Amino acid sequence: MPDEFTVVFEARDRQAVSDRALVLHSLGIPYEIVSGAYSAALLVPATASERAKFELWQYEQENRPKRARTTLPIPRYQDGIAGVVVYLLVLCVIAWFAGESAFGVNWFAAGRIDGELIRLGEWWRSVTALTLHSGMRHLIGNLGFGALFGYFAGRLLGSGVAWLAILTTAVAGNLLNTLLLESAHRSVGASTAVFAALGIVAGYVWRGRFMTQDRWPYRIGPIVGGIALLAYTGTGDESTDIGAHLGGFVCGFAAGIFLTRVQKFLGTAQLQKLTGLAAIGLLTLAWVIAL
Repeated sequence: MPDEFTVVFEARDRQAVSDRALVLHSLGIPYEIVSGAYSAALLVPATASERAKFELWQYEQENRPKRARTTLPIPRYQDGIAGVVVYLLVLCVIAWFAGESAFGVNWFAAGRIDGELIRLGEWWRSVTALTLHSGMRHLIGNLGFGALFGYFAGRLLGSGVAWLAILTTAVAGNLLNTLLLESAHRSVGASTAVFAALGIVAGYVWRGRFMTQDRWPYRIGPIVGGIALLAYTGTGDESTDIGAHLGGFVCGFAAGIFLTRVQKFLGTAQLQKLTGLAAIGLLTLAWVIAL
């Protein structure tokens, strides 16, 4: 080996040596390839060795094999339909009860969000208000969007887990909104639950699947999509409770991130049944107390 030449790369894989030789050739750095019985070496003049090593390091960084990253699979065995059917039935039945003043009770007075009464301890209003609506248009809008986002959440998490998460995060959003607003604040509607469902889907997909992408626009895609839908469908006229929508979305997004941590435990049929019954039980309890 000539004394004025230095080895800058050596490997048993002769193709790897040839690839690096092409890099040096493209940069005008002189080189020689020395082959032995079991390996090959790439040599350059000693005066060019530092530059050659730097250029080869850059080449290796740019062509480093991408690490295989695990993703959270969408559980194909979940259809999400059962939870949507129960959601639609609950809203329609309670809308009929409220419209007919069933059992001689003013359902709106008993179940709506009332900031002052919630501050006095009537927590159940943050639950019951989710099932009351001010009119047919209000009801139909929440039926449609709630069924859509609830279906997606059910496909990801299973109907039981999804709807318990939607209900609890919507309640949290209502409570948060009520505590931040003046005590005279009053509202009704399932829209907080609708945006909680949207937040759960966005948080779960972002943390569980899109974080595997290398390009940052893909990583933040679910967040941007969720915020865009929130802005488009959740900020209407002056009667729209924007704070509740935002609270539901934020609480749902946090829940979606958390659920990626326990995803492997969500697939059991028993858990889905228990969480589904828990959601129905919480809603029933709140209305029993309210009435």
